[in-house]
Amino acid sequence: MAMANAGIRRLLADSGEQRGWVSPRTDLVTALLGVWFGIGLMIDAWAHTNLTQLETFFTPWHAAFYSGFAAVAGWIIWQVWRNTRTGRQGVAAVPMGYLAGLLAIPAFAVFGLFDLMWHTFLGIETTIDILFSPSHLGLIVTMMLIITTPLRSAWNAPDLGPRPTLGRLLPALVGLAFATTLVSLFLGYADALQWSGPGIVDAFSSVEGTRADRIASAMVISNVVTLAPVLLLARRWSLPFGSVTILHAVGILMSGAQTAFGNLSILLTFVAAGLVSDLLIRWLRPSGGRRGAYWGFAGLSGFLTWSMYMGAASVAAGRLPTVPELWTGAPIVAGLIGLALGALFLPNAVTAEPVPTSAADAERA
Repeated sequence: MAMANAGIRRLLADSGEQRGWVSPRTDLVTALLGVWFGIGLMIDAWAHTNLTQLETFFTPWHAAFYSGFAAVAGWIIWQVWRNTRTGRQGVAAVPMGYLAGLLAIPAFAVFGLFDLMWHTFLGIETTIDILFSPSHLGLIVTMMLIITTPLRSAWNAPDLGPRPTLGRLLPALVGLAFATTLVSLFLGYADALQWSGPGIVDAFSSVEGTRADRIASAMVISNVVTLAPVLLLARRWSLPFGSVTILHAVGILMSGAQTAFGNLSILLTFVAAGLVSDLLIRWLRPSGGRRGAYWGFAGLSGFLTWSMYMGAASVAAGRLPTVPELWTGAPIVAGLIGLALGALFLPNAVTAEPVPTSAADAERA
């Protein structure tokens, strides 16, 4: 036992080398394994929402989820192990961007065991209580750290200049998109993408009751959840065409899984809104150094996205909502919130920083 402990201490002792980056292909594999992980969660979320007779932790849905975790965790650990075989030890063996994901792996496993015990003694949640379970919250936070590993890896990668190609940025986009779906899942009680077109129109056709309040609140929250990641990326890079479309295409999957894709017209309209935002980026060229264009994009993206949302709902219902203030004002509110987010993300114009040329430069940044 003493020899084993001594060996572990030697392995964890930092050998002092500069940390390096993985290849773009490695990041892509990390992202794709994260897709497996994320899709597994979506399948599990669908089961919890639609199969109320769940009575055990050991289900095919959990198998899909936890096998995805095992795959991406094994891959990240393998990247570190490869570096230890070259003589690196401790933090020096962990590639840039991979440390948080590596630390989240054992934490996720602990929360998974906690989840098993929770379900065993307290039962299986099938309503809103599933979104407040402490074991689920621990799983989702650690999962987010794992699947955003490609984004952190790309953030200061020396081969990623201020204008990356879509292919090179794809792993980061996929990781961030699935992280956004995790947020939308745990705010599912205020997810505007889960509403059907007729339901939206009916809710905005009366000021009595709480349905109008619910959909209005859901639109505000969903606007923030979906627009904030786009603004984060647009501040860091000049986004290649198709970036927002990818984010939205992945973003609808969690909402679709929970509704069994029964509101497909609303979901596809949201993807189309991503394409409109990509066109706005091409036209306005928002960046950290172009504050006015950045703010303009933030406001217009919010306004156009939710205008299209209201339009699709009206087409699906075959009529407009009967309270004009609600359906005309809701997209304007979304645009104003987008403008506020733009000012929050970029209160002052900033010049593009040079891309670090070494791991030491990145760590200093």
